[in-house]
Amino acid sequence: MRPSSRNLILDAAVRVTEREGITGLTLESAAEEAGVTKGGLMYHFRTRDELLIAIHRHLTSAWDEQLSVELGKPLAEASTRETIAAYTRVGARVGTKADLAFMIESVSHPGLAQVWNELMSRWAPLPESVDPRDVDLLLARMAVDGLWLYQATYGAVLPEDVRAALTERLSTLCEEGDSP
Repeated sequence: MRPSSRNLILDAAVRVTEREGITGLTLESAAEEAGVTKGGLMYHFRTRDELLIAIHRHLTSAWDEQLSVELGKPLAEASTRETIAAYTRVGARVGTKADLAFMIESVSHPGLAQVWNELMSRWAPLPESVDPRDVDLLLARMAVDGLWLYQATYGAVLPEDVRAALTERLSTLCEEGDSP
């Protein structure tokens, strides 16, 4: 299979999870959703665990890409305040039910958790001090994570003007004062 077929399978597996939850994701359901045979899927992912690891990497890679675009400059040149502001803006609009399901699933699997922990340490690290400006950054991160959880579990969509106002307020938390 070509690499594009691999990504097709990963995207299909995410769609299955979005509809049916992580327990509904099987090699068979991913293959069917992708329009490939189970053997075709198993060419790249011999087991469900291999598929899960690839999905986690696929999702975090997509987050990295969106965050980089939002940041607008190389990550190495950005301050913590700038990376968390980018995380807040992106997280308020793109976090999905499937992303959340995979992130939660990773908690009990150290190898999978590491994939998400690396993403979070790059883009929304925990504060190293109790300085109110640093606590504001953590507050913005936690609030956008809460918005993500709300949208993934509650089923109701926030009115766009409410979401925009919330995102603006969280961005303000990230912009106030100078951060080391």
